[in-house]
Amino acid sequence: MPHGDRPTVAVIGGGFSGLLTAVHLLAQPDGPRVRLIERRPFFARGAAYSTTNPDHLLNVRASNMSAFPDQPAHFMEWLTAQGNEDARHAFVTRDQYGAYLQAILRQAAGDAAAGRLLLDADAAVAVRREGAGWSVTLAMGHKIAADAVVLAIGNLPPHTPTPISPEAAASPHYLADPWGIDTAALPQEGLAVILGAGLTMIDVALHLAQVRPRLKVLALSRRGLLPRRHLLAGPAPHSQDMPVDGSVRGLLKTLRAASRIHDWRAVVDGIRPHVQTIWARWSIEERRRFLRHARPWWDVHRHRLAPPVAAKLDRLIGSGALTVAAGAVRAVHPGQEGLKIDWSPRGRRTVQQLTAEVVINCTGPNGDLMNARDPLLSALAKDRLIRADQGRLGLDVDPTCRLIAGNGIGHETLFGVGPITRGVFWEITSVPDIRVQAAACAKRVAKAVQRADA
Repeated sequence: MPHGDRPTVAVIGGGFSGLLTAVHLLAQPDGPRVRLIERRPFFARGAAYSTTNPDHLLNVRASNMSAFPDQPAHFMEWLTAQGNEDARHAFVTRDQYGAYLQAILRQAAGDAAAGRLLLDADAAVAVRREGAGWSVTLAMGHKIAADAVVLAIGNLPPHTPTPISPEAAASPHYLADPWGIDTAALPQEGLAVILGAGLTMIDVALHLAQVRPRLKVLALSRRGLLPRRHLLAGPAPHSQDMPVDGSVRGLLKTLRAASRIHDWRAVVDGIRPHVQTIWARWSIEERRRFLRHARPWWDVHRHRLAPPVAAKLDRLIGSGALTVAAGAVRAVHPGQEGLKIDWSPRGRRTVQQLTAEVVINCTGPNGDLMNARDPLLSALAKDRLIRADQGRLGLDVDPTCRLIAGNGIGHETLFGVGPITRGVFWEITSVPDIRVQAAACAKRVAKAVQRADA
C-alpha cells in the first residue's frame, strides 16, 4: 500500500469514539494516515452496539443519533435508505445503530486515498516514546510507529466490589463482565443476583428473561433507583440560562424551580448544553459533593429508558421475575451451591442472607482507570505517560483532549477521547456529546502531527 509522506495517527479503540475520530481525520484531504486498532471481533460497534438482542434499544431517539454534529439528519437518512421511514421518534435497536456505524466505516474506507486507513484487529498493550513519535505494541507482538496516538478505549468492565471475597471473585458463579456473559454457563433456574440497578442491569435482566425464563432475578443497589422513562413523544427541551450559583445546591434549586412549571424531562434536556461548562466551573470539592449526593438522581433522570424497554421492565417486575431492592451488600463468599450474600436493607442494621446461583456485576464501568487490570493502561501508568483526573473518574486531559503526563505536563501528540475523559468533561458518555468531542479532537490531532512533521 502506498504511504506517501503523510504522518501516521494510531487510534486505539474501534468503538464509537475511535471510529468518529478516525473518520474525521480521514475526511481531511491533507490529513494523516490512520491506523485504527480494535481488540473486539468487529470494528465500529464497541461494547454498546455489539448486542444483537432486539430488546436492547437506544436510550436516545433516532432523530438525535446522527454521528455527525453538522449533519443532524444523517442517521435518519440512513434509516430511510434501509426501508425504515417512520423512525424519527423511535428508539431503534442498538444492533441497527452498530450496522449504521459500520456503514460509516465502509464509506470512509472507500473514500480514503489508498494507504490512508489500515484496520488492526488486535489489542494494543503498550504505547511508548520512539524518538519524536510513538511506538504502539500489539498483543501479537507487532509494533506500529505513529506520529500521534489517540486513546479511545471506551468503558472498562466494572471493578470488583470490596464485599466480594477473592474466593467468590474466582468462582464460576460470579460474572465480572456484564457485557461478556456466556449464556451456556448460566443456570436454568434458581436466583440470579445483579449488583446495580442502572441501564446495564436492565439489559442483563431482559437478556436473562429471554434465555433463562425460570431464573428469578434480584437487583441490589444502595438506593434501589431505576432509570426513569422517556415519553413516547416530546417534550422539547426547555431552554434555560446556565445557573449563576456555582454549586450543586444551586443547580438543584434551578432544576426544581423549572420543573414546577415545565415537564422535568424538558428541564433536564434543556440544561444539557451547559453541563460541561457547569462541571468545569465547579471546584473539586463541589464535584465530589455532586458525585456523593446527587449523581444517582442525575443518572436516573438524565439517562432514561425507551418506552418499549420501560414497559418490558414493568412486566418483569409485575410478574415477580425481577425484584429491585435497596440495600448494602456486606459480604459475598462461596457456598455449597453458589454464592452466599450478606446484605442489609436500606435504613436497617439487620443483616439478611441469601444464596444465589449466579452473581452478576452491573455496578457501572470502572472509572479508576489507573488501577484497572488493562495491560495498556498499566504500561502507560508505569511509564508515567498518563495520570488519573482529580476525581479518579478517568484519565486527566486538558480542554483540548491532550493527555496529561505524570509530571502534570500535557503531551503534544497523545490524546484521549470518549468516556475515559469523564473526569474532566463529565457529560461525555453518549453519542450527542462524543460526536462533538471527536470532531474537535481530530482537528487538533491533525494540526499536531502537521507541526511535528514540519
